[in-house]
Amino acid sequence: MDPPQQQRFTSTPPPPPPPPRPSPAQNGGYFPILVMSFAFLLIASTVMSPSSSTKNTLSILHQVPEGHVGVYWTGGALSNRITEPGFHLKMPLITHYEPVLVTLQTDLVRDIPCGTKGGVMINFEKIEVVNRLQKDYVYETLLNYGVHYDNTWIYDKIHHEINQFCSSHTLQQVYIDVFDQIDEKMKEALQGDCTRYAPGIEILSVRVTKPTIPESIRRNYEQMEEERTKVLISIEKQKVAEKEAETQKKMAVSEAEKAATVSKIMMEQKLMEKESSRRQQEIENQMYIAREKSQADSDFYRVMKEAEANKLKLTPEFLELKFIEAIADNTKIFFGDKVPNMVLDQRLLSNFLQNMSSKVHG
Repeated sequence: MDPPQQQRFTSTPPPPPPPPRPSPAQNGGYFPILVMSFAFLLIASTVMSPSSSTKNTLSILHQVPEGHVGVYWTGGALSNRITEPGFHLKMPLITHYEPVLVTLQTDLVRDIPCGTKGGVMINFEKIEVVNRLQKDYVYETLLNYGVHYDNTWIYDKIHHEINQFCSSHTLQQVYIDVFDQIDEKMKEALQGDCTRYAPGIEILSVRVTKPTIPESIRRNYEQMEEERTKVLISIEKQKVAEKEAETQKKMAVSEAEKAATVSKIMMEQKLMEKESSRRQQEIENQMYIAREKSQADSDFYRVMKEAEANKLKLTPEFLELKFIEAIADNTKIFFGDKVPNMVLDQRLLSNFLQNMSSKVHG
Protein backbone atom coordinates (compact mmCIF):
# COMPACT_ATOMS: atom_id res chain seq x y z
CA MET A 1 0.00 0.00 0.00
CA ASP A 2 1.30 3.45 -0.95
CA PRO A 3 2.09 5.77 1.88
CA PRO A 4 -0.31 8.42 0.68
CA GLN A 5 -3.08 5.90 0.43
CA GLN A 6 -2.21 4.53 3.87
CA GLN A 7 -2.19 8.03 5.21
CA ARG A 8 -5.50 8.79 3.60
CA PHE A 9 -7.02 5.54 4.97
CA THR A 10 -5.83 6.08 8.44
CA SER A 11 -7.01 9.67 8.55
CA THR A 12 -10.71 8.73 7.91
CA PRO A 13 -12.82 9.68 10.99
CA PRO A 14 -14.77 6.88 12.81
CA PRO A 15 -18.56 6.59 12.27
CA PRO A 16 -20.73 8.49 14.74
CA PRO A 17 -22.44 6.48 17.59
CA PRO A 18 -26.14 5.50 17.13
CA PRO A 19 -28.67 8.02 18.46
CA PRO A 20 -30.21 7.15 21.83
CA ARG A 21 -33.68 5.43 21.78
CA PRO A 22 -36.57 7.72 22.84
CA SER A 23 -38.20 7.06 26.21
CA PRO A 24 -41.81 5.64 26.41
CA ALA A 25 -43.06 9.00 27.60
CA GLN A 26 -41.57 10.73 24.54
CA ASN A 27 -42.97 8.04 22.15
CA GLY A 28 -46.64 8.26 23.43
CA GLY A 29 -46.63 4.84 25.18
CA TYR A 30 -49.03 6.04 27.92
CA PHE A 31 -51.90 6.81 25.52
CA PRO A 32 -53.34 3.23 25.30
CA ILE A 33 -53.14 3.03 29.07
CA LEU A 34 -55.09 6.25 29.38
CA VAL A 35 -57.71 5.05 26.87
CA MET A 36 -58.18 1.78 28.70
CA SER A 37 -58.44 3.56 32.05
CA PHE A 38 -61.04 5.96 30.67
CA ALA A 39 -63.08 3.08 29.19
CA PHE A 40 -62.92 1.17 32.48
CA LEU A 41 -64.08 4.20 34.43
CA LEU A 42 -66.86 4.78 31.91
CA ILE A 43 -68.08 1.18 32.14
CA ALA A 44 -67.86 1.21 35.93
CA SER A 45 -69.83 4.44 36.15
CA THR A 46 -72.46 3.00 33.80
CA VAL A 47 -72.83 -0.21 35.79
CA MET A 48 -72.85 1.53 39.15
CA SER A 49 -75.32 4.22 38.09
CA PRO A 50 -79.12 3.70 38.42
CA SER A 51 -81.20 2.73 35.42
CA SER A 52 -82.53 6.25 34.98
CA SER A 53 -79.05 7.44 34.01
CA THR A 54 -78.75 5.03 31.11
CA LYS A 55 -80.12 7.69 28.83
CA ASN A 56 -76.67 9.24 28.77
CA THR A 57 -75.34 8.90 25.26
CA LEU A 58 -71.82 8.39 26.60
CA SER A 59 -72.67 5.02 28.16
CA ILE A 60 -71.67 1.81 26.47
CA LEU A 61 -73.32 -0.73 28.76
CA HIS A 62 -76.95 -0.12 29.72
CA GLN A 63 -79.73 -2.03 31.43
CA VAL A 64 -83.31 -2.57 30.18
CA PRO A 65 -85.66 -2.92 33.21
CA GLU A 66 -88.14 -5.77 33.52
CA GLY A 67 -91.46 -4.99 31.82
CA HIS A 68 -89.72 -2.73 29.28
CA VAL A 69 -88.04 -3.11 25.92
CA GLY A 70 -85.04 -1.13 24.71
CA VAL A 71 -85.47 1.20 21.73
CA TYR A 72 -82.49 2.82 19.95
CA TRP A 73 -81.83 5.88 17.82
CA THR A 74 -78.70 5.93 15.70
CA GLY A 75 -77.74 9.44 14.76
CA GLY A 76 -81.26 10.57 15.60
CA ALA A 77 -82.97 7.97 13.36
CA LEU A 78 -85.11 5.31 15.02
CA SER A 79 -83.62 1.86 14.65
CA ASN A 80 -85.69 -1.27 14.30
CA ARG A 81 -83.53 -2.92 16.97
CA ILE A 82 -85.66 -3.92 19.98
CA THR A 83 -83.95 -5.49 23.00
CA GLU A 84 -85.38 -7.53 25.88
CA PRO A 85 -84.81 -6.81 29.61
CA GLY A 86 -81.19 -7.22 30.73
CA PHE A 87 -77.75 -5.72 30.01
CA HIS A 88 -76.89 -4.61 26.47
CA LEU A 89 -74.14 -2.70 24.66
CA LYS A 90 -74.39 0.31 22.35
CA MET A 91 -72.11 2.77 20.63
CA PRO A 92 -71.53 5.86 22.80
CA LEU A 93 -72.23 9.32 21.37
CA ILE A 94 -73.80 7.72 18.28
CA THR A 95 -76.61 5.53 19.61
CA HIS A 96 -79.28 6.86 21.98
CA TYR A 97 -81.44 4.46 24.01
CA GLU A 98 -84.86 4.69 25.70
CA PRO A 99 -86.73 2.05 27.77
CA VAL A 100 -90.38 1.68 26.70
CA LEU A 101 -92.97 0.11 29.03
CA VAL A 102 -94.87 -2.80 27.46
CA THR A 103 -96.84 -3.96 30.52
CA LEU A 104 -99.96 -2.47 32.07
CA GLN A 105 -99.74 1.22 32.87
CA THR A 106 -102.25 3.74 34.23
CA ASP A 107 -102.29 7.22 32.75
CA LEU A 108 -103.90 9.78 35.04
CA VAL A 109 -105.58 12.70 33.28
CA ARG A 110 -106.46 15.57 35.63
CA ASP A 111 -108.60 18.72 35.51
CA ILE A 112 -110.72 18.29 32.40
CA PRO A 113 -113.15 21.22 32.03
CA CYS A 114 -116.16 20.87 29.77
CA GLY A 115 -119.47 22.57 29.06
CA THR A 116 -122.77 20.73 29.06
CA LYS A 117 -125.52 21.09 26.48
CA GLY A 118 -127.23 23.68 28.69
CA GLY A 119 -124.08 25.77 29.05
CA VAL A 120 -123.10 24.75 32.59
CA MET A 121 -119.35 24.41 33.10
CA ILE A 122 -118.24 21.33 35.01
CA ASN A 123 -114.84 19.83 35.70
CA PHE A 124 -113.68 16.22 35.83
CA GLU A 125 -110.91 16.19 38.43
CA LYS A 126 -109.47 12.79 37.54
CA ILE A 127 -109.82 10.17 34.80
CA GLU A 128 -107.68 7.02 34.88
CA VAL A 129 -106.91 5.13 31.67
CA VAL A 130 -105.41 1.65 31.99
CA ASN A 131 -103.57 0.80 28.76
CA ARG A 132 -100.80 -1.31 27.33
CA LEU A 133 -98.45 -1.02 24.34
CA GLN A 134 -98.06 -4.32 22.56
CA LYS A 135 -94.47 -5.40 22.08
CA ASP A 136 -94.88 -6.22 18.39
CA TYR A 137 -96.03 -2.65 17.64
CA VAL A 138 -93.38 -0.74 19.60
CA TYR A 139 -91.30 0.23 16.55
CA GLU A 140 -94.30 1.27 14.45
CA THR A 141 -95.90 3.28 17.26
CA LEU A 142 -92.72 5.14 18.20
CA LEU A 143 -91.90 5.76 14.54
CA ASN A 144 -95.27 7.49 14.01
CA TYR A 145 -95.94 9.16 17.38
CA GLY A 146 -92.66 9.18 19.35
CA VAL A 147 -91.87 8.03 22.86
CA HIS A 148 -94.68 10.13 24.32
CA TYR A 149 -97.34 8.53 22.17
CA ASP A 150 -99.76 8.54 25.12
CA ASN A 151 -99.94 12.34 25.02
CA THR A 152 -101.58 12.10 21.62
CA TRP A 153 -103.82 9.06 22.04
CA ILE A 154 -104.71 9.22 25.74
CA TYR A 155 -104.25 12.62 27.36
CA ASP A 156 -105.34 14.80 24.42
CA LYS A 157 -107.93 12.24 23.28
CA ILE A 158 -109.57 12.11 26.74
CA HIS A 159 -109.98 15.89 26.74
CA HIS A 160 -111.54 15.77 23.29
CA GLU A 161 -113.93 12.90 24.00
CA ILE A 162 -115.08 14.32 27.35
CA ASN A 163 -115.88 17.66 25.74
CA GLN A 164 -117.72 15.92 22.91
CA PHE A 165 -119.76 13.92 25.41
CA CYS A 166 -120.63 16.93 27.60
CA SER A 167 -121.63 19.10 24.66
CA SER A 168 -124.25 16.55 23.57
CA HIS A 169 -125.76 15.90 27.04
CA THR A 170 -127.43 17.98 29.70
CA LEU A 171 -126.12 18.40 33.22
CA GLN A 172 -128.77 16.02 34.53
CA GLN A 173 -127.63 13.36 32.09
CA VAL A 174 -123.90 13.85 32.68
CA TYR A 175 -124.13 14.10 36.45
CA ILE A 176 -126.81 11.46 37.15
CA ASP A 177 -128.68 9.75 34.32
CA VAL A 178 -125.87 8.42 32.07
CA PHE A 179 -122.88 8.91 34.36
CA ASP A 180 -122.53 5.14 34.72
CA GLN A 181 -122.08 4.88 30.93
CA ILE A 182 -119.23 7.39 30.59
CA ASP A 183 -116.53 4.82 31.43
CA GLU A 184 -117.61 2.44 28.69
CA LYS A 185 -118.18 5.22 26.15
CA MET A 186 -114.70 6.67 26.75
CA LYS A 187 -113.13 3.21 26.45
CA GLU A 188 -114.93 2.53 23.17
CA ALA A 189 -113.99 5.94 21.75
CA LEU A 190 -110.30 5.62 22.69
CA GLN A 191 -109.99 2.04 21.51
CA GLY A 192 -111.77 2.81 18.24
CA ASP A 193 -109.28 5.53 17.23
CA CYS A 194 -106.29 3.57 18.54
CA THR A 195 -107.31 0.51 16.55
CA ARG A 196 -107.59 2.64 13.41
CA TYR A 197 -104.47 4.78 13.73
CA ALA A 198 -102.27 3.20 16.43
CA PRO A 199 -103.14 -0.51 16.62
CA GLY A 200 -100.40 -1.27 19.13
CA ILE A 201 -102.17 0.65 21.94
CA GLU A 202 -104.69 -1.45 23.86
CA ILE A 203 -107.18 0.34 26.13
CA LEU A 204 -108.19 -1.99 28.96
CA SER A 205 -110.40 0.21 31.14
CA VAL A 206 -111.34 3.80 31.91
CA ARG A 207 -112.34 5.07 35.36
CA VAL A 208 -114.12 8.42 35.53
CA THR A 209 -114.66 10.24 38.83
CA LYS A 210 -117.78 12.27 39.60
CA PRO A 211 -117.47 15.75 38.01
CA THR A 212 -117.40 18.94 40.05
CA ILE A 213 -120.47 21.15 39.42
CA PRO A 214 -121.35 24.66 40.65
CA GLU A 215 -122.18 24.84 44.35
CA SER A 216 -125.70 26.20 43.89
CA ILE A 217 -126.62 23.44 41.47
CA ARG A 218 -125.04 20.85 43.75
CA ARG A 219 -127.22 22.00 46.68
CA ASN A 220 -130.31 21.70 44.47
CA TYR A 221 -129.30 18.18 43.53
CA GLU A 222 -128.75 17.32 47.18
CA GLN A 223 -132.23 18.61 48.05
CA MET A 224 -133.69 16.64 45.16
CA GLU A 225 -131.85 13.59 46.35
CA GLU A 226 -133.19 14.06 49.87
CA GLU A 227 -136.77 14.29 48.58
CA ARG A 228 -136.21 11.31 46.35
CA THR A 229 -134.81 9.42 49.31
CA LYS A 230 -137.89 10.27 51.38
CA VAL A 231 -140.15 9.06 48.57
CA LEU A 232 -138.14 5.89 48.26
CA ILE A 233 -138.32 5.35 52.02
CA SER A 234 -142.12 5.75 51.98
CA ILE A 235 -142.35 3.39 49.03
CA GLU A 236 -140.19 0.87 50.84
CA LYS A 237 -142.32 1.20 53.97
CA GLN A 238 -145.43 0.57 51.89
CA LYS A 239 -143.77 -2.44 50.33
CA VAL A 240 -142.81 -3.71 53.78
CA ALA A 241 -146.41 -3.27 55.01
CA GLU A 242 -147.70 -5.09 51.93
CA LYS A 243 -145.21 -7.85 52.48
CA GLU A 244 -146.22 -8.16 56.12
CA ALA A 245 -149.92 -8.31 55.18
CA GLU A 246 -149.16 -10.87 52.51
CA THR A 247 -147.09 -12.83 55.00
CA GLN A 248 -149.92 -12.78 57.55
CA LYS A 249 -152.35 -13.87 54.87
CA LYS A 250 -150.10 -16.71 53.86
CA MET A 251 -149.69 -17.69 57.51
CA ALA A 252 -153.49 -17.68 57.99
CA VAL A 253 -153.97 -19.75 54.86
CA SER A 254 -151.24 -22.07 56.02
CA GLU A 255 -152.86 -22.45 59.45
CA ALA A 256 -156.27 -23.10 57.86
CA GLU A 257 -154.77 -25.66 55.52
CA LYS A 258 -152.98 -27.21 58.46
CA ALA A 259 -156.21 -27.39 60.51
CA ALA A 260 -158.09 -28.83 57.51
CA THR A 261 -155.37 -31.38 56.97
CA VAL A 262 -155.40 -32.35 60.65
CA SER A 263 -159.21 -32.60 60.62
CA LYS A 264 -159.13 -34.72 57.51
CA ILE A 265 -156.51 -36.98 59.04
CA MET A 266 -158.54 -37.32 62.25
CA MET A 267 -161.73 -38.03 60.27
CA GLU A 268 -159.95 -40.65 58.22
CA GLN A 269 -158.61 -42.11 61.43
CA LYS A 270 -162.10 -42.29 62.94
CA LEU A 271 -163.47 -43.81 59.75
CA MET A 272 -160.71 -46.37 59.82
CA GLU A 273 -161.50 -47.12 63.46
CA LYS A 274 -165.21 -47.49 62.63
CA GLU A 275 -164.40 -49.69 59.69
CA SER A 276 -162.14 -51.77 61.86
CA SER A 277 -164.87 -52.04 64.53
CA ARG A 278 -167.43 -53.00 61.89
CA ARG A 279 -165.19 -55.70 60.50
CA GLN A 280 -164.47 -56.92 64.01
CA GLN A 281 -168.22 -57.05 64.78
CA GLU A 282 -168.89 -58.92 61.55
CA ILE A 283 -166.23 -61.44 62.46
CA GLU A 284 -167.70 -61.81 65.95
CA ASN A 285 -171.21 -62.22 64.50
CA GLN A 286 -170.00 -64.83 62.09
CA MET A 287 -168.23 -66.60 64.93
CA TYR A 288 -171.41 -66.38 67.08
CA ILE A 289 -173.61 -67.69 64.24
CA ALA A 290 -171.20 -70.50 63.60
CA ARG A 291 -171.06 -71.30 67.28
CA GLU A 292 -174.86 -71.18 67.68
CA LYS A 293 -175.35 -73.23 64.54
CA SER A 294 -172.89 -75.74 65.81
CA GLN A 295 -174.68 -75.76 69.18
CA ALA A 296 -178.09 -76.17 67.49
CA ASP A 297 -176.78 -78.95 65.32
CA SER A 298 -175.34 -80.58 68.40
CA ASP A 299 -178.64 -80.22 70.32
CA PHE A 300 -180.56 -81.48 67.34
CA TYR A 301 -178.27 -84.44 67.03
CA ARG A 302 -178.52 -85.11 70.77
CA VAL A 303 -182.34 -84.89 70.73
CA MET A 304 -182.53 -87.12 67.69
CA LYS A 305 -180.31 -89.65 69.32
CA GLU A 306 -182.31 -89.46 72.55
CA ALA A 307 -185.52 -89.92 70.57
CA GLU A 308 -184.09 -92.91 68.81
CA ALA A 309 -182.94 -94.29 72.14
CA ASN A 310 -186.34 -93.62 73.75
CA LYS A 311 -188.03 -95.26 70.83
CA LEU A 312 -186.02 -98.35 71.46
CA LYS A 313 -186.68 -98.21 75.24
CA LEU A 314 -190.44 -97.58 75.23
CA THR A 315 -191.64 -101.16 75.36
CA PRO A 316 -194.88 -102.18 77.23
CA GLU A 317 -192.88 -103.83 79.94
CA PHE A 318 -190.69 -100.71 80.44
CA LEU A 319 -193.73 -98.48 80.54
CA GLU A 320 -195.45 -100.72 83.05
CA LEU A 321 -192.32 -100.65 85.17
CA LYS A 322 -192.18 -96.92 85.06
CA PHE A 323 -195.86 -96.70 85.91
CA ILE A 324 -195.43 -98.92 88.91
CA GLU A 325 -192.38 -96.93 90.04
CA ALA A 326 -194.35 -93.77 89.72
CA ILE A 327 -197.20 -95.19 91.77
CA ALA A 328 -194.75 -96.49 94.32
CA ASP A 329 -193.06 -93.21 94.68
CA ASN A 330 -196.34 -91.52 95.54
CA THR A 331 -196.10 -90.76 99.28
CA LYS A 332 -199.59 -89.46 99.66
CA ILE A 333 -201.76 -91.13 102.36
CA PHE A 334 -205.47 -91.17 101.89
CA PHE A 335 -207.72 -91.30 104.93
CA GLY A 336 -211.38 -92.36 104.76
CA ASP A 337 -213.70 -95.22 104.30
CA LYS A 338 -213.10 -95.45 100.49
CA VAL A 339 -209.84 -95.70 98.55
CA PRO A 340 -209.74 -93.78 95.22
CA ASN A 341 -210.73 -95.90 92.29
CA MET A 342 -207.89 -94.72 90.02
CA VAL A 343 -205.36 -97.11 91.40
CA LEU A 344 -207.64 -100.05 91.73
CA ASP A 345 -209.42 -99.59 88.43
CA GLN A 346 -207.84 -102.24 86.23
CA ARG A 347 -209.57 -101.02 83.13
CA LEU A 348 -208.02 -97.63 83.42
CA LEU A 349 -204.58 -99.16 83.79
CA SER A 350 -205.00 -101.51 80.83
CA ASN A 351 -206.34 -98.72 78.64
CA PHE A 352 -203.33 -96.52 79.53
CA LEU A 353 -200.88 -99.26 78.75
CA GLN A 354 -202.52 -100.06 75.44
CA ASN A 355 -202.44 -96.47 74.37
CA MET A 356 -198.80 -96.14 75.23
CA SER A 357 -197.96 -99.35 73.41
CA SER A 358 -199.84 -98.29 70.28
CA LYS A 359 -198.01 -94.95 70.23
CA VAL A 360 -194.65 -96.64 70.51
CA HIS A 361 -195.32 -99.23 67.80
CA GLY A 362 -197.40 -96.93 65.65
